[in-house]
Amino acid sequence: MQVSLENTANLERRMTVNVPAARLNEVVESRLQEIARTSNMKGFRKGKVPAKVIEQRFGQQVRAEAYGDLVRMTFGEAVREKNLLPAGTPNIEAGKNGDDGEISFSATFEVVPDFGTIDVSKLEVVRETSKVEEADIENMIETLRQQRRGWMPVEAPAEAGHLVNVETFAQTDEVRLPAEGSEKGATVIGSNVMFPEIEAQLIGMKAGEERSVDVAFSADWRVAELAGKTAKINVAVTKVSQPVMPDVDEAFIKSFGIRSGKLDQFHKEVRNNLERELKGNLMFRLRAEVAKKLIAAYAHVELPPRLVAAEAQGMARAAEQQARQQGQQVNLNAEQFMAGAHNRVAAALLVGEIARQNDLKLDSARLKETMQLIASTYEDPSQVIELYRNDPNMMSQLQNRVMEEQVIDWIAERAQSTEVALSFAEAMRPAA
Repeated sequence: MQVSLENTANLERRMTVNVPAARLNEVVESRLQEIARTSNMKGFRKGKVPAKVIEQRFGQQVRAEAYGDLVRMTFGEAVREKNLLPAGTPNIEAGKNGDDGEISFSATFEVVPDFGTIDVSKLEVVRETSKVEEADIENMIETLRQQRRGWMPVEAPAEAGHLVNVETFAQTDEVRLPAEGSEKGATVIGSNVMFPEIEAQLIGMKAGEERSVDVAFSADWRVAELAGKTAKINVAVTKVSQPVMPDVDEAFIKSFGIRSGKLDQFHKEVRNNLERELKGNLMFRLRAEVAKKLIAAYAHVELPPRLVAAEAQGMARAAEQQARQQGQQVNLNAEQFMAGAHNRVAAALLVGEIARQNDLKLDSARLKETMQLIASTYEDPSQVIELYRNDPNMMSQLQNRVMEEQVIDWIAERAQSTEVALSFAEAMRPAA
């Protein structure tokens, strides 16, 4: 194998690889022989299919697969020979075969920048702490009561916290939506599910009353006839209901799987759940803090531009997909995500380099634990685990995630840290 290397940009390389045809032919011949031994073809006994027939039937497919495998294998050998660390996926171009059948291809790729020796002990990070107080437990129990509340129809005017059943239609100069009848729905006043203008009108209304209000719709509103327009919304209240809160009694407690129905056991279980959530969120916030400080410390290092651009494009596509799922039609520019993409790429490259410099390996027990934790949130955890095991892409993404978390935890243990105490509510907010 012959390898030549060219620097096409500061962090971009073009590598040409020439491989003797014999390497490909050996692989092809071996695979065809294996097919001949195991294939069942009509008119032939198993293992007795002539080589010529096998070649005619499978030769082209086997050769294509073997070529792809050979390119991947020799590319890996070549970058190791040249002591290169590729960043991202290489762009492979097939070259012209030599007169002797020699195989040639070129690979254009970016490399990991030189970060030098990374001393994480110089990083200064804020390590946030918190604990679950009795008030936090009571707040959670109140939230659980809210989730289990019932509704009782009332004749009184609607107020904050009431459930209001409504029928609505929109009218513009050009169209009525729906064309006939009304759309039925319900909202709890104060939940901000409906437009603020509509919710404000609901306060004080009784069942059987009707009002109209002007609402301005955004240009990207999911209903094309209303997008960018102001419409008069007719709102008719059909029912007003007040909440009926359940008592924290034995039946209520048992509904959460506490067999004893005892209040002290219920408090204990709520505390355990809150402490588990708190621990996870504090760890997430710490990882975000470490990543931020690490990125800032190496902000002067140039990153592979094509890798950053590809990450920004991926973020834009993901945001567009999420918007469509919410009924919005948006066309996002990758430029909007360049700053975020830059930070993502920087964090990933730095984490990878720290792992390499310190010979950190993926913790298989941690990987298994994370996979089981993800699976536990689904109805059939065993199916989810099987899905990960059978999908190389999903497993690779999970491995990368676990490895990144593992390395950042390793950094946090060795960095200079200052503790800051937070309330439970503060600690549970998303990290900045």
